[in-house]
Amino acid sequence: MSSRRRTAIFPGSFDPITNGHLDIIGRGLKVFERVIIATLVNAEKRSLFTTEERVEIIREAYRGNPRVSVDSFSGLLVDYAMRVGAGVIVRGLRAISDFEYEFQMALMNRHLNPDFETVFMMPAEHYSYLSSRLVKEVFQLGGDVGTLVPPVVERRLREKYKDALPPTAPPRRRSRVR
Repeated sequence: MSSRRRTAIFPGSFDPITNGHLDIIGRGLKVFERVIIATLVNAEKRSLFTTEERVEIIREAYRGNPRVSVDSFSGLLVDYAMRVGAGVIVRGLRAISDFEYEFQMALMNRHLNPDFETVFMMPAEHYSYLSSRLVKEVFQLGGDVGTLVPPVVERRLREKYKDALPPTAPPRRRSRVR
């Protein structure tokens, strides 16, 4: 396997990164020697966390793992992949509704660079409903997200929303159901 094929990119907005994302990254590490988590810089998208904050959060979640690196990029993903020496993009598919969009993106990336491959991975079933948007919504309403995100994300959400959370909704911890 060429060095480009041993390095995969997992791109996304990761606002915030969830345990579903971590599950896909873990699956990617079973196939590839290295995974680059590439946070998309999108000035038109209104994010809760800045690009720099998202990169910091992900780096903290993966501190000590030499096979995972974290970066941010703007522009075309295939151009970024060439710059960092990756030949594969990893994307997670939660439900059939994700497939159409991801399929279009994979075909466009192949059109832009025929040497670039996309690999689709499914998360564990208990993450198939999980999205960053849903995590933020549940957290804002006082729900427990402790089993849905890494501890650094829960801490950073508390810091972001410290003045906006409902005072009568203390965080609740529940055990993970599998």
